[in-house]
Amino acid sequence: MTPDDRNLEAPIYYDPAYEVLEPDEKDIEAGLIAALREISETTFKHSGHAMRSVHAKSHGLLRGELEVREGLPETLAQGLFARPGVYPLVMRLSTTPGDMLDDKVSTPRGMAIKIVGVSGARLPGSEADVTQDFVLVNGPAFSVSNARKFLGTLKLLAKTTDKAPKLKQALSLLLRGAEEMLESAGKQSSTLKAMGGHPPTHVLGDTYYSQVPLLCGPFMCKVSVAPVSPNLTALDGAQIELRGKPDGLREAVCDFFAVNDAVWELRVQLCNDLEQMPVEDAAVVWPEHASPYVAVARIRVPRQVAWSEARSRAIDDGMSFSPWHGIVAHRPIGSIMRIRKAAYRFSAGFRARHNGQSTAEPIDLGKLPD
Repeated sequence: MTPDDRNLEAPIYYDPAYEVLEPDEKDIEAGLIAALREISETTFKHSGHAMRSVHAKSHGLLRGELEVREGLPETLAQGLFARPGVYPLVMRLSTTPGDMLDDKVSTPRGMAIKIVGVSGARLPGSEADVTQDFVLVNGPAFSVSNARKFLGTLKLLAKTTDKAPKLKQALSLLLRGAEEMLESAGKQSSTLKAMGGHPPTHVLGDTYYSQVPLLCGPFMCKVSVAPVSPNLTALDGAQIELRGKPDGLREAVCDFFAVNDAVWELRVQLCNDLEQMPVEDAAVVWPEHASPYVAVARIRVPRQVAWSEARSRAIDDGMSFSPWHGIVAHRPIGSIMRIRKAAYRFSAGFRARHNGQSTAEPIDLGKLPD
């Protein structure tokens, strides 16, 4: 839907009362960091290189720009989107595991975006920065409802990190079959997908979502990034042959950008009904019939070398992505977002210490390897 459509229900103003801390949220946060530490230490021990505790494997590392649309209605013209402008950005495409697996272990895809040159009151911990990050996954809602359940999932991942990669491939094949049967009946399972049953689709054809809410000025929203150029929309649901291609997803992204430019829309979905669009239940899909995603900006990525060792050192090792890198107008909200703050800070610090490379926020992208 375009921003010219004024037939939107009035969004609800944010109130701190909408966020309800879990009774033992600090203990959950400590448990989350312990699980992330276990994953990071395991992969570092086996590889000698510190990687992200989740989304370790990148499939595309892209330079592009974001252009904020003109004429946005006041409810959407907030924060980064308050006025028209063009900003440089980095986009990182990934999959969820914390270990470097063959792509035949097919899991949900991630898109992390770092926009540079953003002004405005900053979130705590990013006062000296000029970046705004959006961390997205190719599903409209989080796989679990709250922070405690998220911790349970991560503990399971920690116990299986860097173990039985061939067994994981075999299990993924079985889970993909089960997921295909569900989808043929018009259903799907986020649990099956998270465990390795995600269809082996092209990462560039998917729509990506924040899944959990953040502020849009005085309002609450979710964010999505959707492909709009025909060469991207043609990849929606397209499957990739991964046999004999442990890095087949990366190869597909590199092949695409060797000859193509690409365009996505960044869209915002405003909360206008707290019963249908809860803040603290991350597993609920906010219904688009009640509040559609509305385009507020376009992302343009030109043809380029989409992945290289030099760019991996600069982005995979030299940058961290977090929804808490940003401005107050887009503060993350809800329990999943709250405990993510410490989790992302731990992961970046672990990598910086063990790799001897700073993850300071960029002030420009002029030195990014081409």
